[in-house]
Amino acid sequence: MLILFIIVFINLVGFGIIIPLLPFYGEHFDASPDQVTLLMAAYSFAQFFSAPLWGSLSDKHGRRPILLISLAGTALGYVWLAGAPDLGSLYLARAWGGIMAGSISCAFASMADITSENDRAKGMGLIGAAFGLGFIAGPAIGGILAGSDIANTNFTLPSLVAAGFSGLALMFATIFLKESLTLELRSDISRQTSTERWTQLNLTISRPEVRITLILTFMAVFVFAALEATFAMWTERTFGWGVAQNGYIFAYTGIISAIVQGTIVGPMSKKWGEPALIQQGFVALLIGLVMIPFSDTLGFLLIAMAIVTYGFSLASPALSSRLSLQVSNRDQGTVLGIGRSASTLARAMGPMGSGYVFVFLGKDWPFFVGALLMFLVLAASVSAKFLGTKEG
Repeated sequence: MLILFIIVFINLVGFGIIIPLLPFYGEHFDASPDQVTLLMAAYSFAQFFSAPLWGSLSDKHGRRPILLISLAGTALGYVWLAGAPDLGSLYLARAWGGIMAGSISCAFASMADITSENDRAKGMGLIGAAFGLGFIAGPAIGGILAGSDIANTNFTLPSLVAAGFSGLALMFATIFLKESLTLELRSDISRQTSTERWTQLNLTISRPEVRITLILTFMAVFVFAALEATFAMWTERTFGWGVAQNGYIFAYTGIISAIVQGTIVGPMSKKWGEPALIQQGFVALLIGLVMIPFSDTLGFLLIAMAIVTYGFSLASPALSSRLSLQVSNRDQGTVLGIGRSASTLARAMGPMGSGYVFVFLGKDWPFFVGALLMFLVLAASVSAKFLGTKEG
């Protein structure tokens, strides 16, 4: 568990460095707000198509080789980003990064391989904590390297440093990471014909509880991704902030996420179960989103962001855990890859939708629309029965 945690953390530091930089990078090339959010969506849209493929390949060939290839490709993507001469190159660099983002689904599948059913939520929470810690260090580093002066932002150095972190994660994984998928399971998967594999997979996904979990995952990520995509533009117009100030806010939310997912999710899951965590997370997301547009002071904004982050940090690992417990061991990588695709499609569509809402309705409305969607999702989650157990 510890090795996997360290690899994900190092890689996510690089990812976190880029997050507060992207909106200003796009505006540097005269991108409009909707074009900025499309830039944010390009990564996730590409990842949507690649995640199931990476998951399926990891089921057949093991988690380790796929994770190593993905980390190498991610590092190259950041180098490409550093030298981007125009907006089109930014889109292509981010799309390449999304294609090579298989390390995320591999990390979740590896954690599912090495944890028991009772400890699954704790393991997923540990991966989530690595995400959170990456978002503590990453945005803060990115903000420092880019600077707080919007007119003189350094876009090249943060991108190269992000590439360095992914390269470090690759080196660490090459030296220390062991394969988590047993030869027995890989042989079992390899003996299946493509028709048998897809038939089994379709039967798994067609189960109502699996389908509902995927839909809830999509909606939760959709709303949170919409917030991430428009937040920097909102703070720029509300408070006059640049990359540095937004980087500190994202670092602050990373601290909260790491605490919640690293220390709270496991015990809460054992006490109340994943469905209760998911619903509590949805309630917090709704409340926090409503509060953000009314945040006219830094203190009030910090409270609102803490509530939003707490909500998403509960719901996300609980949904991943629930999905892994609803499928057989041989389908972990592929189905978690599909779950990751649901998340990445949401991370593409959320920014796209919020960008147009930002342009046509105003800077506050992406948060109000997100709160309304969370209310609808919460109502659906309360009425839905998604407590199914594993088959096979």
